[in-house]
Amino acid sequence: MAYGDQEKVESNQYRGITAAEAKRKLQHADMLLNMTNKLAATQSLDEVLETLIAITSKATNAERGSLFLYDSQTDELYARIAQGNFTREIRFLNTTGVAGHVFNTGKGAIIPHAYADLRFNPGFDKQTGYFTRSILCVPVINKNGKTIGVTQVLNKSGGPFNDEDESRLKAFTAQVSIALENAKLFNDVQNMKNYNESMLQSMSNGVITIDEDGRIITCNSAGLRILKCRATDVLEQQAIEIFTGPNAWVVEKIQRVEETQSSDIAMDAELKFGSDTFSVNATVLPLVSVEKQKIGTMMMLEDITGEKRVKSTMARYMDPGLADQLLESGEEILGGKSTLATVLFTDVRAFTTLTEELGAQGTVSLLNEYFTIMVDCLTREGGMLDKFIGDAMMAAFGIPLSHDDDEDRALRAAISMISELERWNRTRLDNGLPPIDMGIGLNTDIVVSGNIGSPKRMDYTMIGDGVNLAARLESACKQYHAHILISENTVNRLHGTYRVRDIDKVVVKGKTEPVGVFEVLDYHADASFPNMQDALGAFKEGIKQYRDGNFDKALGAFKDSIGLNAKDKLADVYVDRCEHLIANPPGDDWNGVWVMTEK
Repeated sequence: MAYGDQEKVESNQYRGITAAEAKRKLQHADMLLNMTNKLAATQSLDEVLETLIAITSKATNAERGSLFLYDSQTDELYARIAQGNFTREIRFLNTTGVAGHVFNTGKGAIIPHAYADLRFNPGFDKQTGYFTRSILCVPVINKNGKTIGVTQVLNKSGGPFNDEDESRLKAFTAQVSIALENAKLFNDVQNMKNYNESMLQSMSNGVITIDEDGRIITCNSAGLRILKCRATDVLEQQAIEIFTGPNAWVVEKIQRVEETQSSDIAMDAELKFGSDTFSVNATVLPLVSVEKQKIGTMMMLEDITGEKRVKSTMARYMDPGLADQLLESGEEILGGKSTLATVLFTDVRAFTTLTEELGAQGTVSLLNEYFTIMVDCLTREGGMLDKFIGDAMMAAFGIPLSHDDDEDRALRAAISMISELERWNRTRLDNGLPPIDMGIGLNTDIVVSGNIGSPKRMDYTMIGDGVNLAARLESACKQYHAHILISENTVNRLHGTYRVRDIDKVVVKGKTEPVGVFEVLDYHADASFPNMQDALGAFKEGIKQYRDGNFDKALGAFKDSIGLNAKDKLADVYVDRCEHLIANPPGDDWNGVWVMTEK
């Protein structure tokens, strides 16, 4: 016996036992120590459990060892680790066999003759092709005192299992429980790590972490896309080497945050990588450990390049505030869609004559001033400017964002345009400049809107019959001596009360169905339209008689209207029509509809 062993025998721990018993205890202790060392070097849970079962079998001189764990979903015990060549996974109810008995009682079992014990199920031997002679089985109990499975060894060499074997198996099984708890903890940590990494990779914002030495430690997919590189190009690299030249401001912010331990933000900043320029919102934050120690910085990059491009595009058509609202809505605002909208057309009268008088520079100056006034009227009501067409203007209310009162908004904008034009004309006359006249047409209908054009030039615009009718009404202002004409489609959807008169039912060029046309008079004052209420009453009676084919009565009513307001040139138009129809009766098919022969 070695000297060290002799000392152990003589110690209090081994007093009263034989040298052989002491040696066995030493071997058992060495085995436990060896097992602990092996477990410390093993990462995989299955490897840990296989090692435990192998050592357990060896420690108890058993031919085989198995670990059965409890499946709470099926109330079964299943073989997590089972030595030997099993043809399939072993599963059985947690009340079955010796293992089931031990699981439910929480007490170990030593069975010297398996087939003589009623708890033993011979069916397992049939499944595995193995002959079981003796069994030792103990419960696996976690730190909360809950039985989570059983450890079982079979067929001890040299005789049946004894209490010492059970003691050893319990000691090793305690290690199994610890391994399972550690594995669960490891899996929880790993799952959390995977979740965090997955979350970072799925983020649309770039996330970059930098350690205290200025090295880039992590960079998610969005960050790599913004940096225009691969992970191998930036990870473990100095941030000062990545963010150079026009991007050096990033390093300055990182250093400032590192020094002050306060976050820093850069809004709408530029990053240039290769031929690409990105607009970003950058936030740099200090990173601190649980112990409140500085461990580096984190930078978040929000790529607003696309948003800025869309906002720039939409700001050409509408008020910037509306463009912001559109972007916040998250809709595909530039994609094609059909929607109900009120279309507005304007046009300057006798513009060719004006250009001849003003010359090129004077014409440009006039249009710039004129359009400034008109666009302000649009944006105040939330309208979208579609385009300028020479001296004409096309706009819409209801696209790309709709409101419950888009028709009223469009009409208020039109009234405001005429009112502002009159004020501007007074200033022009005071300066010896000629006044400007204009006509406006409004129609409400389904239109198609979206980015339309070629790959080289795209414009957000709208098309459809509803657009064409608005243009026809604007043009008809000249024939009816009106400033604002709107369709019955718009009138029927108005929420507010306006001074509107029904002036005709027309079939516009290219169409067969008539549409009601109305004139809006809200911009008038008593001076520009005297006796309005009485004059409109006479005009209304004239229109009724005209459509009924009573042209003599209609003629009288229209002349009464002119007597109340000699400036009403539209009444003059109907006087001429009635006189023509009296001289040339239209016949029995008269329906009061006027067919336009001009656009």
